[in-house]
Amino acid sequence: MAKKIVKKKRIKLIPFLIVLLILGGLFFGVYYFVNTKTKNIIVKNTSYLKDDYILRLAGVIDYPEFYMLQSSKIEKKLEKSPYIKSAEIKRKFYNILIIEIEENRPLYFYNSDNTIVFEDKNKVLKDEAVDLFRVPRLMNYVPDDKYDRFIKGMSKVKQDILGKISDIEYVPNEYDKERFLLYMDDGNMVYVTLTKFENINYYNDVLSQLEEHKGILYLDSGNHFEIKE
Repeated sequence: MAKKIVKKKRIKLIPFLIVLLILGGLFFGVYYFVNTKTKNIIVKNTSYLKDDYILRLAGVIDYPEFYMLQSSKIEKKLEKSPYIKSAEIKRKFYNILIIEIEENRPLYFYNSDNTIVFEDKNKVLKDEAVDLFRVPRLMNYVPDDKYDRFIKGMSKVKQDILGKISDIEYVPNEYDKERFLLYMDDGNMVYVTLTKFENINYYNDVLSQLEEHKGILYLDSGNHFEIKE
């Protein structure tokens, strides 16, 4: 009886190595994708918020894996802060993360309840503020029917002018129920009314004409300056 000869199949070495190379390349590619760190983080458009605060709030202080970051998740984290109106995350080549911030602008410190008031009307207790804000102090109560327009007027005041106002007082009189008195850091006082509130932005121009005199500037009506005795 003839013996059956069993032929052993030979593994073709070259195709096997090619498969190994492909699998190895895929593994390396996935590993690189998952583990590549963020190389640089750029925070844009901030004036009072510190970069460190932004990075901690966004959860990227340790420069995490670049390709695993979820932009929408980071944006939501940032926009939960009362100090941030909106946030947008952008990516650039070489693993650069760009965080664009629109700050919620602080307008004044409300003396009655110890809060910082922002342009969107939100409030934050002064003790919880992330930084010291250079904003004026509102000394007294503003009626509800005037409050929204007061916020709107304050939001139109330029930042450099806002920084020169130390105190604000609501001082209506018989003729004008929307009148406010602004106490300036340089010792001058300025009367404004809600319909002309943004006229305070011309304060520097007026100041240059006063020849260092101190007094009261009436921007509520007449636009004249009364020199102190």
